[in-house]
Amino acid sequence: MRLEFTDVTVRLGDRTVLDQVSLHVAPGEVLGLLGPNGSGKSTLLRTVYRTVRPHRGTVRVGELDVWRSGVREVARHVAVLTQDHSVDVELDALDLVLLGRIPHRRLGGTARRDDLALARQSLARVDASHLAHRPVPTLSGGERQRVLLARALAQQPHVLLLDEPTNHLDIAHQLHLLHLVRELGTTAVVALHDLTLAATYCDRIALLQHGQVVAHGSPRDVLTETRVRDVYDVTCDVLTHPRTGRALLALDLPPQGAETP
Repeated sequence: MRLEFTDVTVRLGDRTVLDQVSLHVAPGEVLGLLGPNGSGKSTLLRTVYRTVRPHRGTVRVGELDVWRSGVREVARHVAVLTQDHSVDVELDALDLVLLGRIPHRRLGGTARRDDLALARQSLARVDASHLAHRPVPTLSGGERQRVLLARALAQQPHVLLLDEPTNHLDIAHQLHLLHLVRELGTTAVVALHDLTLAATYCDRIALLQHGQVVAHGSPRDVLTETRVRDVYDVTCDVLTHPRTGRALLALDLPPQGAETP
């Protein structure tokens, strides 16, 4: 399902956090959102899952206008894995994943057999079946992240939003998670800090700076040495992975007392 931002502007107090952002994500595409801290990545995602309302502009999921629709209706189409989750609840991991089925049940309805099967399947997809009966407060940060992704998958979304999803994950699970997102075939937007991971797993990149999109296109077109230097204030060499042909970015601080070349 297509996701589209049209002239989205967000102000928090007297500060403009997003300034006339227009982007589209094609059905089944994985878009990487990149940019320094404070560039507006998380805020842009929050306009989709109805946490931050735009002052101007529209957000559409397919034909659905997000801010002219109800929360429950949006939740049937959009699932999110946030970076600031607080889930110290007295639930087992499987019960937490089952919460992803709530938008698809009747109000007050209980989990059905097919809901339970889907929850177990979602845990298996993120390599977390062994956590099903572990209490959530006993999970490590990485284990919790995988269970929360399973909850998002159980929601069966048309659009999947992930805000720094590799936080707390070891290298193998970072790669597994992003590989899984690619294999889902679901429209996805992933906010990341790791430029090489973004270049490896994202179909296209949107690079934000000061609340505006400064570049949008393929990883090779967006992540040039000059643009990375200008946006992040670091030196950058773009290399090529010997097996995949994808871009690898070697980053360093500019020499002290010298301008970045």
